[in-house]
Amino acid sequence: MKLVKKEIKFTTRGNADIVEITGKVSDLVRESGFSEGIICLFVPGATAGITTIELEQGLVKDFREMIARLIPANAGYSHNVSHMDGNAHSHLAASLIGPSLTIPFEKGGPVLGAWQQIIVVDFDNRPRDRKIIVKIIGE
Repeated sequence: MKLVKKEIKFTTRGNADIVEITGKVSDLVRESGFSEGIICLFVPGATAGITTIELEQGLVKDFREMIARLIPANAGYSHNVSHMDGNAHSHLAASLIGPSLTIPFEKGGPVLGAWQQIIVVDFDNRPRDRKIIVKIIGE
């Protein structure tokens, strides 16, 4: 087994901005030259998460509404009192979704369902420069 480390960088608009990275991840796996293994994806920072979804307009709307119902931005969070940045809901949503994702790959590409895409969700209440650390382990 060998390891390749890469990064994917982009800027977000914040407020549950969704960035689809499936194509970039697929390109990195292909460039690694490995035929099979695992891809580990990690988003540094406490206000973004990474997951998979069918990236369909109605489902994206449903996803954002689900997060807003579960973790409303205007609730009385202690973090907002102590830090005065108004983004406690961002931290909570990111912790719910999680900062990492592991995906197997075979025949030089990620093993994903027919409608499954990899997304990063920036829950922060302002635009951010983000990066994804990509570790490709394979042979």
